[in-house]
Amino acid sequence: MEQGYAKIEKGINLKGSRCMLNIYYGDMQESVYNTAAYFKYDYEDSWIIDPFVKEMIQDVDQSTVLDSGVIDSPVLGKIPPTGLSGGVKTLILVKFDKDKIFNASTCGDNCAKWLLKIAESEDRTINLRHLMNFGKDPFVIRILNTGEIVHSMEELVSIAGEFV
Repeated sequence: MEQGYAKIEKGINLKGSRCMLNIYYGDMQESVYNTAAYFKYDYEDSWIIDPFVKEMIQDVDQSTVLDSGVIDSPVLGKIPPTGLSGGVKTLILVKFDKDKIFNASTCGDNCAKWLLKIAESEDRTINLRHLMNFGKDPFVIRILNTGEIVHSMEELVSIAGEFV
């Protein structure tokens, strides 16, 4: 168990505190709700060929990035980046558009580990309207509705469950 905490503690933000994922549960006016439309008009080709993003796409969508404009999907064949799943598109936006808060409710539980990885090196804030399963390993998440920091699904559900 100690390894999980050691891995998380490596990320320190500019304020000198631990980097973490911040989640606001429920309706949040300032969040970008239609992530598919936002992605369609705002993503950059360089994002798609980023090694971290290529790994996310392979893991979540089981698809291979061939170049910045073509992804090989085992189900859909050759697709443009806009053809990726809603979850992957949201993850890419969370990684690169740091000043926005995205509604991550299009993300399934298979995206949870990626949200935590993105937040290891820089604070990130997302909006959720459902309880996402962040797994059994320890994590550090701040629930913005209350300001509390949680380290397990048991702690998260007991607090976030009030807001979804």
